[in-house]
Amino acid sequence: MCNAYHDDERQGLDRQLDLSIIVVSYNTREMTLDCLASIAAETVTVSYEVIVVDNNSSDQSAAAIARQFPEVKLIALDSNVGFARANNLAAKQARGRRLLLLNPDTIILDCAIDRLLEFADANASFHVWGGRTVFPDGSLNRTSCFRRISLWNLLCFALGLTYFGRRNPILNSEAYGGWDRDTSRHVDIVTGCFLLIDRPLWERLGGFDPTFFMYGEEADLCHRARSLGARPAITPEATIVHYGGASDVVPVDKRVKVFKGRITLINRHFGWPARTIGQALHLIVPLTRWYGYSMAAALARNAEWQENAVYWEAVWRRRREWVGGYEVQRAELA
Repeated sequence: MCNAYHDDERQGLDRQLDLSIIVVSYNTREMTLDCLASIAAETVTVSYEVIVVDNNSSDQSAAAIARQFPEVKLIALDSNVGFARANNLAAKQARGRRLLLLNPDTIILDCAIDRLLEFADANASFHVWGGRTVFPDGSLNRTSCFRRISLWNLLCFALGLTYFGRRNPILNSEAYGGWDRDTSRHVDIVTGCFLLIDRPLWERLGGFDPTFFMYGEEADLCHRARSLGARPAITPEATIVHYGGASDVVPVDKRVKVFKGRITLINRHFGWPARTIGQALHLIVPLTRWYGYSMAAALARNAEWQENAVYWEAVWRRRREWVGGYEVQRAELA
């Protein structure tokens, strides 16, 4: 149980907020409401504000948030501007000395935000911090952090070696295979579902690159932050539930966005000829899985594998949508 501040102590802290919590929602009304409730219940030792940006949800998210959480600063947009730009908009109104980017499909457990701030205060030189994520059943959700993309981990991904070596730190290096996020450790990328960053660093970086509509923006941010001396790290002491992918109800649409973000990262941070090789390896990914699942399904008469084959075929057929990455956005759109 966390120790709460007395009212007079909190009033003093409110003069200098410790934290601005930014939540970007899009058609996740019930999850967003549950997330906000968990913040209020489990965050008691730091002073904070909550800023929610609603990307023109069609499920009445904005109205429900305004009604149930009037203390939240709500920015209701009339169009979906994407994850990166929505966070940038909220950050411009933030008052905290640090920013916490939090997905709406999360639940705060056991004072996780307080614990993450304690970790940050004890390791102030890191400048970017994250925690451990689990699924609702308590099993590990490995997507709280990643290693940066390399030609080696791309090759393993393209050939399906990551599938057969999920817990192997060599074959699945991008996902830190074999590490259960049960120790504090420096990582290349803290994902945007639960990312804490010093506000001065965020401002120096100019926030997220608005070129990334969704997926890949935090990898780009962490890459640029590391170039300025930041050392991102995560701690298992701060654990949250992360459902994952709640705003993308069509799996193929999500994969297209993920690949589009990854190609954009490659375009930004790889030189030639590594950039060309990286793009080619991404084209191999849906082909190996499409044919692999098709052959396995035919031999085993497995309906689930056949569904997987159809899924990857669809990703391949939509390759023109993602193979070039995102188009560069003008700075004024940030």
